[in-house]
Amino acid sequence: MSQSNTHSTDEDVLGASTGTANTTEKDPEDWVTGDQPMTGAQRSYLDTLARDAGETLSAYLTKAEASEHIDRLQKKTGRGAS
Repeated sequence: MSQSNTHSTDEDVLGASTGTANTTEKDPEDWVTGDQPMTGAQRSYLDTLARDAGETLSAYLTKAEASEHIDRLQKKTGRGAS
């Protein structure tokens, strides 16, 4: 019986171990497009997070700045990534 080249385990999809750090993540400061205006999705999510945190943010953030605020506000509000 031959083995299939497709696998359905998390380990196969995510790498050798799900406990390892994601090496595909870049610091927003290193993004090639980080200085472009934030996306509509970032703006919408930031509006929600900022409202929950009782903060007001500039409407003219870059993608990188928006990402950093999202990370910070997720921690502050307890929303998003755990």
